[in-house]
Amino acid sequence: MGNITLVLPNELQKKMKEHSEIRWSEVIRKTIQKKIEDLDLLDKLTLKSKLTHKEAFNISKKIDASVARKLGLIS
Repeated sequence: MGNITLVLPNELQKKMKEHSEIRWSEVIRKTIQKKIEDLDLLDKLTLKSKLTHKEAFNISKKIDASVARKLGLIS
């Protein structure tokens, strides 16, 4: 099993210590695992796409802005 080292801001580390009942390494492991699963799904969905990364990113920004407007988060 691999190891990872994180550099955290002092304030974040202090807040984590206030909740020593939490297994922070498990929280981080699950978060990384979820992100990898999301990326794997994204890769699978876009496998045959002819869009470039830049084009897909621009479409994503437009969708995000549209959703934000519908939710009233931006005007």
